[in-house]
Amino acid sequence: MGLTEDVYMMPNANDLVAFIEVTSTGNLSRAAERLGVTQPALSQAMKRLEQAMDTQLLLRSKSGVVPTRAGNKLLAEARQLLEQWERLVTDSQKENVHVSGTYRLGLHTSVALYTLSHFGGGLMKSFPELSLQLEHDLSRRITERVVSFQLDFGIVVNPVSHPDLVIKEIFKDTVGFYQLKKIPKCNENILISDPDLIQTQELMRNTKGKKNPFERTIFSSSLEVIKGLILNGAGVGVIPERVLGEDIKKVKRREEFPIFKDRICMVYRHDFQKSQAARSLSASLIDYLKGLE
Repeated sequence: MGLTEDVYMMPNANDLVAFIEVTSTGNLSRAAERLGVTQPALSQAMKRLEQAMDTQLLLRSKSGVVPTRAGNKLLAEARQLLEQWERLVTDSQKENVHVSGTYRLGLHTSVALYTLSHFGGGLMKSFPELSLQLEHDLSRRITERVVSFQLDFGIVVNPVSHPDLVIKEIFKDTVGFYQLKKIPKCNENILISDPDLIQTQELMRNTKGKKNPFERTIFSSSLEVIKGLILNGAGVGVIPERVLGEDIKKVKRREEFPIFKDRICMVYRHDFQKSQAARSLSASLIDYLKGLE
């Protein structure tokens, strides 16, 4: 179907109000006067409704107008539709000002474990009408999902700039090669890592040309599993310091190998900040996270 000018003249809530007034008075001129609009404007509103429903809604005569069978059916539903619309507008205006409803937050599982335990309770207490839907994935995928409107915001590691994104650095971290202080000698040649992480890939590239002591590998997509293996002396793991947490006292970093500096950032779309509620929520999230420093 080709696009015409009429396609863009869609009916709206005011048209339903006008329809109710027209059927109530039975007279276009009187209805226009009571609504404070011109009769041509009112006639155009009735035309939009009839075009949208693809049927005649009013029978016009010299004595006035009366609803058709389809018109009476619309009239029976119109008031309920308007009530639903008013509730929707009210709820939307409330969410625009007050933090309420569900927000979608994306972050890597390991990032969640060392951040949400610190700010989750305080955040939910600050906003009693807030619900959070947490999504876990690699940081680069979280960033992509924020850009594509699938997530409201993300806490990501080393985000790549994008014209639609706001990126606010919260804190830094260090990724390195760590092993238990008292590790079995035979396990010092075992590398434990997540090969899909950009940090792991970059660190392994930077070790090329140096004597590589690693003869065997243990691969895992879970940094928490890698942490557990390190603490059990299973090998030398590539892991961020913040994932180690308090257990960093039990390990040592292999200083002959390079380190990678992480930036942990909050990311969201520019248009996410248009509402006062979103600005308040993102600012509170950043404040809680900065408290981890």
